[in-house]
Amino acid sequence: MTINTLLKYFLLFIMYAHLGWLMEVVLTLFTEKKLINRGFLIGPVCPIYGVGLLLIITLLKEYSTRPLVLFTLVIAICMILEYVTSYLMEKLFHARWWDYSQMKYNLNGRICLETTIPFGLGGLFVIYIVNPLFERLLSIINPQVMTIIAILIFIIFIIDIIISFSVISKMKNFFVKKYQDNTEVMSNRVREYLTKLSPLTKRLLDSFPNIRVKINDVTTKIKN
Repeated sequence: MTINTLLKYFLLFIMYAHLGWLMEVVLTLFTEKKLINRGFLIGPVCPIYGVGLLLIITLLKEYSTRPLVLFTLVIAICMILEYVTSYLMEKLFHARWWDYSQMKYNLNGRICLETTIPFGLGGLFVIYIVNPLFERLLSIINPQVMTIIAILIFIIFIIDIIISFSVISKMKNFFVKKYQDNTEVMSNRVREYLTKLSPLTKRLLDSFPNIRVKINDVTTKIKN
């Protein structure tokens, strides 16, 4: 794989991560009637969308002539990715960032059929319409210009990751140290405390309103 190919895939990852972020913001605007910077990172990207769509366009291209098979495989990739991401983030940060337990046909509250079907349709839309446009756009950019753009975005992306992980690590430490013996007290007071830490922490709580913290194997939702 050449450097130019790697740069192209990185930029596609960023473009799809931004597209996913934009979709989340628009959906939240309709459901919550307010603008919320959705996602794990501070910047306008949701990496899980970038990873998922990059996997879809690289692994499933050969199935583009078989829409039904493609739709099924897209759903499978999305379900596996979302489940693994939810599991790993819970293990890393002692928190369940989203929870589908109240929805029908969910698996351990990490994934549910209601969300994966739209993902399947979205995957078809990306493969047949969006990705050809993105690929065409990148193909007309001068390779040297594309390299500079990719390096600048990569630096910003890494800085964003470092800052975001720092914010979440502070939240994790708070979850572990405070209110370990009283989940009701933790549920009632933790959000008020965390919102006072920094605007970045408050943004994260607004972005994941259904976050559930896990202390001593007890998972409790942070109350608004």
